[in-house]
Amino acid sequence: MNQRNEPTLLLVDGMAVLFRAFYATSASGYIRRTKAGLPTNAVYGFIRYFWDAVQTFGPSHVVCCWDMGGKTFRGEEYAAYKGNRAEAPDDLIPQFALIREVMDSLGIPNIGAQGFEADDCIGTLAKYYTEETDMNVMVLTGDHDMLQLINDRTSIIIMKKGHGNYMVYNPETLMAEKQLTPRQVIDMKGLMGDASDNYPGVRGIGEKTALKLVQEYGSIEGILSNMDKLTPSVRNKIENDLDMLHLSRKLAEIHCAVPVACALDICELRLDPHMVMDKFEQLEMKSLGSWMGVAIG
Repeated sequence: MNQRNEPTLLLVDGMAVLFRAFYATSASGYIRRTKAGLPTNAVYGFIRYFWDAVQTFGPSHVVCCWDMGGKTFRGEEYAAYKGNRAEAPDDLIPQFALIREVMDSLGIPNIGAQGFEADDCIGTLAKYYTEETDMNVMVLTGDHDMLQLINDRTSIIIMKKGHGNYMVYNPETLMAEKQLTPRQVIDMKGLMGDASDNYPGVRGIGEKTALKLVQEYGSIEGILSNMDKLTPSVRNKIENDLDMLHLSRKLAEIHCAVPVACALDICELRLDPHMVMDKFEQLEMKSLGSWMGVAIG
């Protein structure tokens, strides 16, 4: 918790929060809509999640990062990347643009880059702000892949089930809970793959074996230089899938040199009550403004 004692940037993984909000609020079968029939449940849920995090962690600055759609460099590298993903639900699709409009009304920059994912934009901005300014950075997400971005000035806030339920990871808590360094998070994915992103890693090596290997030998390079010490079964699996091991690690690594930027003064968190309430009234969710404490007068 920061309570604004020092400048802190909150980078929001927009897609992760929006999808979570949509499925959390649509599970009952009820979709919040305007009188005209426009679905707004994901937008409403997003703001509830987002503002709770703002109140909990007290950032002075906020940026929201988004996937832009279309092919990414990972899809170019591996055609099956995320090929198992279903199309977004019809009721969610119009809310992609709508939530960006709402964030605009809150004065929060929406950042994305064609050919890259939100993760890469987040990684790039986190790297820039921690290295070039005096900012500490927090990342709000539900995606454990982000743990690779942790350093002494970057913490990852993982949203857990329910509102206001977070696990905050820094180098110490990551080591305490998972016995891994941030860099080793990438090596783990190279070995075990990622079913949700649809790349296999080394076939036959799961999380348990991957963790044991990374902890024992430190990195994929360490494992490959000690192949004679591995069991014949594990060694054969790695040798048979060596190209996929390297490709999977490349797919897992967040790219931190994306052509995105956001000046500090643009992302300072300062609400204009009139802009906020105008947008909420337009979307027939005026109660959100009251809940957020946005007053006009």
